[in-house]
Amino acid sequence: MEKTPILRVVVTYPALTGVPGFISAMITGSAADSGAPSAPPASMFDSVPGYEGTVSGGGGGYLPPPVPTLPMPVPEHGPVEASWNIPSITEDTARDAFVSYASSKCCYSTDPARDGVITNMEAFNTYRYRLETFTESRSTEWKQEPYIDQVVDAFIQPAPGPWEIAAQAPNLFQDYTQNIRVPYTSSVKNCHVCLGMGRTPCKECSGCGSKVCWLCNGSGFRHGNDRCTHCNGRGRDNCFRCKGQGSCECDTCHGKRQLLVFINLKVQWTNNNDDYLVEQSSGLKSDNLCKVTGREMFKDSQYQLYPVMGFPNHAIVQASERLIREHQSRYFQTSRILQQRHTIELIPITRVSYTWKEKSYMYFVYGTESSVNADNYPATCCCSVM
Repeated sequence: MEKTPILRVVVTYPALTGVPGFISAMITGSAADSGAPSAPPASMFDSVPGYEGTVSGGGGGYLPPPVPTLPMPVPEHGPVEASWNIPSITEDTARDAFVSYASSKCCYSTDPARDGVITNMEAFNTYRYRLETFTESRSTEWKQEPYIDQVVDAFIQPAPGPWEIAAQAPNLFQDYTQNIRVPYTSSVKNCHVCLGMGRTPCKECSGCGSKVCWLCNGSGFRHGNDRCTHCNGRGRDNCFRCKGQGSCECDTCHGKRQLLVFINLKVQWTNNNDDYLVEQSSGLKSDNLCKVTGREMFKDSQYQLYPVMGFPNHAIVQASERLIREHQSRYFQTSRILQQRHTIELIPITRVSYTWKEKSYMYFVYGTESSVNADNYPATCCCSVM
């Protein structure tokens, strides 16, 4: 039986002319194979008591606030507005709002709004309940930045707990985010991307410093024995990205070779709010009411609220009880509740019936802004497209 010959393939790499020796070594390593910076190794981060669950990039999750040492204040019953009636708008107000609406439309004639005969006006009471819970939440993650002689304070003394660090809170019910470097967690580490060398292999030329000439396709000649004028017969061009060096400044450490590694505390103040709109039978779509304001009839703000009591519409009372219960359950475990506020608005809606050229139409005037909705406006084609 004949033996099968063994084929040995020897691969040679082009000489890395002018490229530092460490770049040649890195090309065969994981940094060159991945084509992208790898995640920081776990060994890069120190073990800091109280921050054991902190990771890089994804954060350590929201940290529950400490149990209050002082008794929580007892909620107080807020005042209840005695009058819940919406004053009806006048016919002049309804007409002026209609004319303003028609004038704002480029293809609407204002004739129906000005000259239409109003035959009936019906007022509707619509209520909106809004609950706001202003919370503070905290989360941590390991972060890094190029080391440029920043303060290094790791383990000088124990790091304060995440809820012991003072933060400048914004005004109540305003969203805001503050990032704080946790004291006594900053240390200096060699950059894990460039292995502390400050430079990484060029991705454009794979660290070679040059690329095959696009004109002669690497042969060095054109049209027989004519030397390629683009590469002067070399068959290769210097890489434009690394300018022939084969390496580029490290994007992670910006050439500084070292990183300042620290724990970042992210403090978020969030105004969490939910609305409940009482269903109304005027025929106006509820989506329209989300864009307008109403007349504020009731408002109460406390650390912790009681549900609304004594309101004539039972749906509002039920919504208040449900939303306050849901907010306590949703936010108490993961954040610190700083203040709650709830309001009740009366949103006026007037359905106006009118006639124009012996045909009947209808429109709505709603909100304190006197917004108008008129889906079946009778004169919408008074201009033409050239």
